[in-house]
Amino acid sequence: MRTHFCGELNKSFLEKEVTLCGWVNRRRDHGGVIFLDLRDKIGLAQIVINPETKETFKLAESIRNEFVLKVKGKVIARDTEMINKKISTGEIEVLANEIEILNTSKPIPFQLDSEDTSEEVRLKYRYLDLRRHEMQKRLRLRSKVTKYIRDFMDKNDFIDIETPFLTKATPEGARDYLVPSRTHEGSFFALPQSPQLFKQLLMMSGFERYYQIVKCFRDEDLRADRQPEFTQLDVETSFMNEIEITSLMEEMIRGLFQEVLNVSLPKKFSSISYHESMKLYGVDRPDLRIPMQMVDMNETMKDVEFKVFSGPANSDKARVAALKIPGGASISRKQIDDYTKYVSIYGAKGLAYIKINEDGPSSPIIKFLGEDITDKVIEKTKASIGDIIFFGADTTKIVNESLGNLREKLARDLNLFDSEWAPVWVFDFPMFDVEDDGTLNAIHHPFTAPSVDSQTLVKEPEKSLSRAYDLVINGSEVGGGSIRIHKSDMQKTVLKLLGIDDDEARNKFGFLLDALDYGCPPHGGIAFGLDRLVMILCEADSIREVIAFPKTQTAACLLTNAPTIIPKVQLRELKLKTI
Repeated sequence: MRTHFCGELNKSFLEKEVTLCGWVNRRRDHGGVIFLDLRDKIGLAQIVINPETKETFKLAESIRNEFVLKVKGKVIARDTEMINKKISTGEIEVLANEIEILNTSKPIPFQLDSEDTSEEVRLKYRYLDLRRHEMQKRLRLRSKVTKYIRDFMDKNDFIDIETPFLTKATPEGARDYLVPSRTHEGSFFALPQSPQLFKQLLMMSGFERYYQIVKCFRDEDLRADRQPEFTQLDVETSFMNEIEITSLMEEMIRGLFQEVLNVSLPKKFSSISYHESMKLYGVDRPDLRIPMQMVDMNETMKDVEFKVFSGPANSDKARVAALKIPGGASISRKQIDDYTKYVSIYGAKGLAYIKINEDGPSSPIIKFLGEDITDKVIEKTKASIGDIIFFGADTTKIVNESLGNLREKLARDLNLFDSEWAPVWVFDFPMFDVEDDGTLNAIHHPFTAPSVDSQTLVKEPEKSLSRAYDLVINGSEVGGGSIRIHKSDMQKTVLKLLGIDDDEARNKFGFLLDALDYGCPPHGGIAFGLDRLVMILCEADSIREVIAFPKTQTAACLLTNAPTIIPKVQLRELKLKTI
């Protein structure tokens, strides 16, 4: 139907006859001459309709925004004063001699170029929202990402294998989406939170290198970087250790950034242990673009009379930490109050501080610390005139979460980033998280291999580390994986430590335990959150901005009005009743 795309026209096409198809982005009537901005997937072209072409001009008078047109005409140069340098077609326009209206449009519920449209309206009319240049650009970038990944995996001898969506519930840390079975009354399938067990079984089947770009499902509370259904790049390998796996995946990420953004990431990514990351940054996903680290103050504060500090400093389960903010002495009292409210979200009861002014340090807490301790704090944090030091003093968990997140907020508010991209591998995660009642939870999942033998694991489970690793970019975890347990005795040991006895283990994971007994190779893998990775590449604020048809934060689809009530006849077929 067309000879060219709107956005590809330039001065090299002058005097050529072209046929274009697209949507009317904007219509303007200037003293008897009508201008149309015609938009397609490539870009915009300005269409000019003169009154001399009477029939075409009369038709153009009826055209409105978002009409679908076919336009025939000649490419001509714009007048010098009318050149638009903001667009690639800004030096030319198309003088129309024939227009065909392929379809009309009702007045649209929001202007496509408006930045004030609510997300609710955008999601309800997503097919209109997706016409916007920004959304077209993001989804094209997403397609480019998946193409690069597939090419890389194919080049490195990985095989793309699909795994089932209707499967058995497995413990992955979130609620399952359940699907009732019509043919097995009272029984349910679960939609997979990940293909974890199936990809391990593929390693036991001898494929050695598997990958899949796959949908996963988790029924959990949502936030900006979560969706009930999300896409991940799933990878599993045999006969490779964690260094070999992370090195290969690092090569993939480095090539991806070069291909998509023309950005050269470091030839070797940084790495840090989980323990060091929590100690210095308060989180296990450190943003290394921020040149600020938490400084431990337990030894310094052990003997001070200020119980707010000395209490946590003398407890094994608490800590006192300081965070120096360069140039932060200019932060106002009101801003400090706002930051105090912010850290209270994470359980902090307050936010003590010391400002380093030209006439010396100032703070309400100096009278409790004394001059000697204040000087030691300044020395340890390497603070200088114009800086401010914030303190956290509470349980280790509260201090880490409050100061760790405050560090990131301050960096955003004060623009304290010293680089654009900062990838880092995090290694040596604890094997288990210990609840207050002493029960254990798997930090990653129950199939992660420990870095100790089974006797040490049983003796000291809370101190044992795992062979897990995460890739973090700019403070966001984009991938996580581990070496897996490949021997049934170790797998049974881990399940027992998690409170899963032999009968329950046999019921839930009998097929896996059996497979481990038939020559299972050492294996490991990783999964990357594709939505989150694309969000970072696009510098978008939410993964909803890089998914064609996302759900809201209440896991609803405003476009199709899902989920919906199911007719009773369908419920009867499934032997179900709603309460």
